[in-house]
Amino acid sequence: MRLFIFDVGGVVAENTSVVPSISGFLGISKEEFVEIAEMDNLLALQTGRITVEEFVYVFSRKLGRPVPGKIWDMFFKPTPMEETVRIIERLRRKYRVVAGTNTIESHYEIHKSRGDYEVFDRVYASHLIGYAKPDKAFYSHILREENCCAEEAFFTDDTRKNVKAAAELGIVSYHFTDSTALEKRLREYL
Repeated sequence: MRLFIFDVGGVVAENTSVVPSISGFLGISKEEFVEIAEMDNLLALQTGRITVEEFVYVFSRKLGRPVPGKIWDMFFKPTPMEETVRIIERLRRKYRVVAGTNTIESHYEIHKSRGDYEVFDRVYASHLIGYAKPDKAFYSHILREENCCAEEAFFTDDTRKNVKAAAELGIVSYHFTDSTALEKRLREYL
């Protein structure tokens, strides 16, 4: 292996899902939130085609009432998963390790300001590269940028469809459940 690609939310940091908290704050179900937000708008937000402000404006109009402009940040309180961080630190002694993360600008800035991304050699954030997992273009972009063929890359994510998409490109892919199981799996490739 030449390259290790880690998802961030659910693999390197926990408490990153804000939709349940936003839904509760707004007094609507998660399903209602997703319906109002529309998958196209969520994808546009994750791929940097619209800003958080534009998303909130459209969402507020559809909801029929104002939504705080910082709604995405109000409940975003990521916590590092220390065991995974230690795995990455050990890997970086010999290998290149990057983040491949679906995120939005404000969450990216929060992670960056806290130093959460410093454990990586580089961060490929969906809102910056214009692609989001599970789009195969997301993984292809990283491989191209890293000058690495799929067979020489290892990818881990806590979302099965993202792992499946990477595997379909020939990337060695692993569905993350916990750091102990990940460390055991990594031994096969080191």
